[in-house]
Amino acid sequence: MNQQNFNAGQAQARAEDSMQCAKETASAAADRAHAAANTTGDTAQQNKDEAAGFLQQTGEQVKTMAQGAVDTVKHTLGMDKK
Repeated sequence: MNQQNFNAGQAQARAEDSMQCAKETASAAADRAHAAANTTGDTAQQNKDEAAGFLQQTGEQVKTMAQGAVDTVKHTLGMDKK
C-alpha cells in the first residue's frame, strides 16, 4: 500500500507540473498574440495616416492644376482681370 501511495503521489506531482507548464505556455502565447495584435494595429494606423496624407497632397496638386487650367482658359479668352 505504501508503494501505491508513493506512485500516486509521483503521478500527482507530474500532473501538477504538466498543468503548470501548460498554463505558462498558454500565458506566453497569449502575451505574444497580444503584442502582435498591438503591432498590427499600430502599423495599420500608420498606413492609414500615410494614405490620408498622400491623398491630401494629391488633392491639392489636382486643385492647383485645375486652377491653372482655368486661369489659362480665361487668359486665352481675354477674361482675366490682369
